[in-house]
Amino acid sequence: METSELIKKVRKIEIKTRGLSHNIFAGQYHSAFKGRGMSFSEVREYQYGDDVRDIDWNVTARFNKPYIKVFEEERELTVMLIVDMSNSLDFGTVNCTKRDMVTEIAATLAFAAIQNNDKIGVIFFTDKVEKFIPPQKGRKHILYIIRELINFEPESRKTDIKVPLEFLTNAIKKRCTAFMISDFIDNSDYRNAMTIANRKHDLVAIQVYDRRIASMPEIGLVRFMDAETGEEMYVDTSSPKVQAYQREWWKSQVARLNEIFNKSRVDSVSISTEQDYVKALLNLFAKRS
Repeated sequence: METSELIKKVRKIEIKTRGLSHNIFAGQYHSAFKGRGMSFSEVREYQYGDDVRDIDWNVTARFNKPYIKVFEEERELTVMLIVDMSNSLDFGTVNCTKRDMVTEIAATLAFAAIQNNDKIGVIFFTDKVEKFIPPQKGRKHILYIIRELINFEPESRKTDIKVPLEFLTNAIKKRCTAFMISDFIDNSDYRNAMTIANRKHDLVAIQVYDRRIASMPEIGLVRFMDAETGEEMYVDTSSPKVQAYQREWWKSQVARLNEIFNKSRVDSVSISTEQDYVKALLNLFAKRS
């Protein structure tokens, strides 16, 4: 993409997503993703019902009566965006491609984060970690992230969700809130990696999909190409068997994903490319508040 065209696109996304995050998400984001870290604040005398594990034994010994440590919640977060860059995101038949929507959602969350004075970082992935942008603050950093979301060219076309989850667990030492934004079309077993990542961090899954993958239109013989493997085949979309197979495949995909998220205890939301992602994210925030 040419520099002038890229700047225009970055500016357009900045204007739209910054406005959304400022006007709509300000309070909801803040309350839904509170800082989970606890920092020491002061000591006070022990009161009935206090947790004995919080007793400060040094102060207690000095004054010959029990004192406890008082902690306060750290409001500042580190936010990580884990963004799928595989070729399956280039599919879209209604209002936009899945990649367009992923870019807007990521940018909106990024602006919401910096308005809360949070650090924001990004992990771009396919079947490997393609790029890691360490967490920082500031508008300049956000604009760099948006440029990369629009213009980044991954080396691989495939997907392996386990890889970025393991990277998140190992590379980000301090507990963070992580948004994984993907179509989650990956048949490998990543549930264990997701469970471990969610124990260490606060992981949220945002699935983006196109409704045509759930219900194929009947338009006769069509040539399809697998975006991740390059394999091509002709499919009779008017065939009742093909229609039934597609519906059952999607049903099984949804059931599998829901099972993975539930067993990993990961909050999730599923958003189609023709849906208002703002409403979907607000519903997710409300569920967590």
